[in-house]
Amino acid sequence: MKKSNDLASNRKAYHDYEILETFEAGIELLGTEVKSLRNHGGNIQEGYVKILRDELWLVNASIAPYSFGNVFNHEERRDRKLLMHKREIVRLGGTVALKGLALLPLSLYLKKGRVKIKIGIGRGKKQYDKRKTMVEREKKREIDRAMKHYR
Repeated sequence: MKKSNDLASNRKAYHDYEILETFEAGIELLGTEVKSLRNHGGNIQEGYVKILRDELWLVNASIAPYSFGNVFNHEERRDRKLLMHKREIVRLGGTVALKGLALLPLSLYLKKGRVKIKIGIGRGKKQYDKRKTMVEREKKREIDRAMKHYR
């Protein structure tokens, strides 16, 4: 799941939720936060996305304080504003409110030197869905192993 340009990823979201649609958004960060993320100091596993007054916010995500940040360092768990077009935010809000879905941070990554966040709309999985997914993944692994030995 983790690619080379990923700064932080939320693998647990793929396990606990069925991801229906994904979006890319910018994220408003301070300089020390970007430096800390480049040193792999981010964690978005406990984070979630909420909509307040037609703005997207990343809440409860952790970006470790930068080791050389001294007095200019940032707060570790502050709310961070996400940057998307207003019409996209309104559409997201309507979808989430009507269908009872959740907005989840999936990964933080670099794109052309800027930090971007991948957001997903997800529906919570039941326990039997999680087991079914694990069984399917295990069967696929076995098939891949057999095909590898067959060649």
